[in-house]
Amino acid sequence: MYKISYIDDFEQWKREFKFFIEVKIRFSETDMFGHVNNVSPFIYFEEARIEFLRQIGVFTKIKDSESVPVVADLQCNFLEQMFFGEKLLLFVKANKVGSSSIDLHYMGVKENGNVCFTGRGNLVNINPTTGKSIPLTEDEKKKLRKN
Repeated sequence: MYKISYIDDFEQWKREFKFFIEVKIRFSETDMFGHVNNVSPFIYFEEARIEFLRQIGVFTKIKDSESVPVVADLQCNFLEQMFFGEKLLLFVKANKVGSSSIDLHYMGVKENGNVCFTGRGNLVNINPTTGKSIPLTEDEKKKLRKN
């Protein structure tokens, strides 16, 4: 396997994940060759990210909120092809918690146990009116660091 810039020790990195969701690859997420389109993992990241944050109780009330998380950057490294009908476990964890941002990491695992993609992305907590970053609360930081 080639070196992924945001992972120092792959085996250790894998062991640190606790939270996951199951994703079944739909026909609409594949290309004409039947394998997953390169944009689909980003959809999976969003689904896992929302469920992860909901479960730990962070950013659960977006409507009329004084802060909202926005994606600042997102990347994916493809390690193995995926095909229509396959089921994946999509793991997500808070890798680093800053004052107003969170670096989330993702890992897609096929039913055979093979890691098929990895990813990372930065969420920034912003004020929806000003568009400026604002600090995460101490409670949010605590919940994120715990998971």
